[in-house]
Amino acid sequence: MTDCEGSGGDLLHVSITRSTAGARADFVVARIRPMMVLDVLLAVQREHDPALGFRFSCRVGMCGTCTVRVDGRSVLACQTEVPDDTTRIRLDPLAGLPVVRDLVVDTGPFWRAWAQVRPYLVPDEAAETGMDTEPAVIQPDSAEREVIDPALDCIGCAACFSSCGIASAHRDFLGPAALNRALVLIADSRDAASRERLDVIGGESGVDRCHYIYGCSAACPKGLDPARAIRRLRGRRFRRER
Repeated sequence: MTDCEGSGGDLLHVSITRSTAGARADFVVARIRPMMVLDVLLAVQREHDPALGFRFSCRVGMCGTCTVRVDGRSVLACQTEVPDDTTRIRLDPLAGLPVVRDLVVDTGPFWRAWAQVRPYLVPDEAAETGMDTEPAVIQPDSAEREVIDPALDCIGCAACFSSCGIASAHRDFLGPAALNRALVLIADSRDAASRERLDVIGGESGVDRCHYIYGCSAACPKGLDPARAIRRLRGRRFRRER
């Protein structure tokens, strides 16, 4: 069984979850080196099934649109290399999100959770009315930068959300990405909405729903540690309640 020429070592067997009953799900593509998962998907679409549905855009790990599961792991397809000794891979859509078609999921639940923490800086009244004459500055060596910097650079790829067993089972959990973003803003002394965010993260859908499975931190393609952010949020909420 081959769909392309070449020796066994030059072929990659690919199984892809399809949303349409009866749609072809198993393919064989020729290897290139290096070969990213996105290269595999493009080869399948170009050579075998143009109807295969998946997303991608930037190809440099910045847009977060090409996230899929490879052998059960949530990864960015454009940044994940298929090892030379791998002869078979399985590709599935992200877990915990409704499937639109094939590997394309509806990320609405992820972004609705993100929106609940007001994921943007809210300036205080003086800054908003222009009464402050100087811009607010956070010094590079300040304590708040030590909290904020490790939690920056989230690209909204939903790999952490897909890898979180609680987010998958309970849609009312805010999830690791939203809580990580909440920490960034709550720790920022320039922000005027910290009390509101503490109310949100302390609610039924907030930090207490996390069971510290650590799947989120293991899956993050940018090396962030959402589980650590959630621990820090719990500490801040506790200090506030005291």
